[in-house]
Amino acid sequence: MDPVTRDTRRYLEKSGASAVKSSQPIALAAATLLVLVAGIGGILLWRAYGGSPVEPERGAVTRQLQARTAQASEQLVEKTKGLEASQQESIDQLQMMQEQLQSMRQLLAAQQADTKRLAEQVSTMKESIDGLRQSFASTQSSEQASPPPRNRSIRARAHANRSGHRHRRSRG
Repeated sequence: MDPVTRDTRRYLEKSGASAVKSSQPIALAAATLLVLVAGIGGILLWRAYGGSPVEPERGAVTRQLQARTAQASEQLVEKTKGLEASQQESIDQLQMMQEQLQSMRQLLAAQQADTKRLAEQVSTMKESIDGLRQSFASTQSSEQASPPPRNRSIRARAHANRSGHRHRRSRG
């Protein structure tokens, strides 16, 4: 019979089963390694044949983007300066209009004061004229009531002198 004992058989059976079990992780690791190598190779092939821009193209794209950004920034700065200038111009115009409004108010106040003063002067003149009219009216009414005899005698003498001059001329 076999010189292998029972214990030895068990040992051999255990080691044979483990040989089968231990070969599975090696195959799994080899398959994983193969998938990784294939993936890396695929990525390299994709990049090499136009899948993505190469480094010099990336640099050019980056410079273009930077140039566009700088240009947009300059335009924003120019527009901001333009807005500041127009805002300052509007402020200056508003201040000028406020000054004009203030001077107009002062002129209006001066004209109103002049108008008031002139109205008072006209009122005073009216009162003076009314007083003169009343005085003249009272003087005329007193003259009409008693005309002075002197005026009649002056008239009579003037009439007599005229008639006397006519008679002398006709004689001569």
